[in-house]
Amino acid sequence: MASSTIRAVFKCKPEKVWAVVTSLENYSWRSDLSRIEVVSENQFIEYTKDGFATKFTVTASKPHKLWRFDIDNDNIKGRWEGVFSEDNGNTEIVFTEDVTAKKAIMKPFVKAFLKKQQKQYVEDLRKALSEQA
Repeated sequence: MASSTIRAVFKCKPEKVWAVVTSLENYSWRSDLSRIEVVSENQFIEYTKDGFATKFTVTASKPHKLWRFDIDNDNIKGRWEGVFSEDNGNTEIVFTEDVTAKKAIMKPFVKAFLKKQQKQYVEDLRKALSEQA
């Protein structure tokens, strides 16, 4: 299993960060996605710009504090957890992914892929939040 955690602080309230991160309708800020398909109240599928699909099943949702889901696609299976906390009007996020590669050939590359993906996500999120300021 590969695990990767990223932390970041944003100069806004958790409610604002939460609203951007959890919106399944407004995903245009994500540079990696072409669309999101909502399957049910607790399931959605993200499609990359190349059309690669990843299924997400929400397993916990505590508004402005915690969002957790299972991840499954052709290459990986695992869990993502986002923790949101407030400190003096700022929001700290701690996003952790724990995944297992489904294909042996991918195992050596999974952690580096997760780190790269998380870094891009936080950069995109930072831009989205500053544009809304």
